[in-house]
Amino acid sequence: MTQNTHIIIMAGGVGSRLWPVSTPSYPKQFIDLLGVGKSLLQLTAERFAPLCPMDHIWVVTSERYVETVKRQLPSLPDDNILAEPEPRNTAPCIAYACRKISRHYPDANIVVTPSDALVLDVEEYRRVIGEALGFTQKSPSIVTVGISPSRPETGYGYIQSTGEKVSGRIERVKAFKEKPDQATAQSYLEEGGYYWNAGIFVWNVQTIEQALRRHAPQIAGVIDQIEPSFFTADEQSTLRRLFPTCEKISIDYAVMEKSDVICTIAADFGWSDLGSWSSILQHSSADSCGNATVGDAISLHNCSGCIVHAADMQQVVVDGLSDYIIAHKDGKLLVCPIAHEQKIKEYSGS
Repeated sequence: MTQNTHIIIMAGGVGSRLWPVSTPSYPKQFIDLLGVGKSLLQLTAERFAPLCPMDHIWVVTSERYVETVKRQLPSLPDDNILAEPEPRNTAPCIAYACRKISRHYPDANIVVTPSDALVLDVEEYRRVIGEALGFTQKSPSIVTVGISPSRPETGYGYIQSTGEKVSGRIERVKAFKEKPDQATAQSYLEEGGYYWNAGIFVWNVQTIEQALRRHAPQIAGVIDQIEPSFFTADEQSTLRRLFPTCEKISIDYAVMEKSDVICTIAADFGWSDLGSWSSILQHSSADSCGNATVGDAISLHNCSGCIVHAADMQQVVVDGLSDYIIAHKDGKLLVCPIAHEQKIKEYSGS
């Protein structure tokens, strides 16, 4: 599997819901949010170590984050860092990365993954990805990973399965659903056959190329113009000139919702997109009162259900708070009830 397997890690987001620790200048994928000594990007790359060599891992990011990627993944070849001159959503970045891989590896079997998700059961994750790769190696299908829902979550999109098994645990997809309201999410849970959309895709490079040409010809056409510059000194300047002309659209809208070769593999490996402070709290080590801290000099008294993230502070003392977020970075301080965390983007000015 390793000889033909390639991993595309998308690492261009800004993570504004985790302000002030995550900011556009240094977003969440580059931060040790859980206090484990590694950033989310490093943990993502580490997950794939048994599946492929480091020179088969490709990171798509913003031009402004290239040096950060190099520092955090020093063994990654420079050619494998793809620098977007501006964000155009996921379809253009995936099209660019897949085409570049195909130049040297025309039969590549590819996993596309976000850089900023948490996976608790890494062995099960690898088993699921391995099963999907085995399927796409011999089938012109696209496999998306569907997370078995544990609650009626309104913050995720959903994948609806037909229930028809095509290979092992891989099923045909009936439809993709937008983020639902509470009642709709509850109905999905009760009906069954619905999975959270983790934004993880597996396909053969030829399969995605055909799908992009059929369903997103404008983007494929722009990549056609950029391709002659691949692996040359002109690549970045050509990219700056042409990449911004790509349609700004997600891979879900551009391909997934239009293609008739979409499958899903149901998974349960302790996944979270870590998109909010409450999700960080949920997946962090907590004390007997449900408090979680990241930082070496944090002291809590008469507190419960709080998350305190202040790794760069000399001393932090919190007394008498319940269910609060206290976060500090670079002179910016947030003190906010967890119940109000949906307002954080407003506070940050994002």
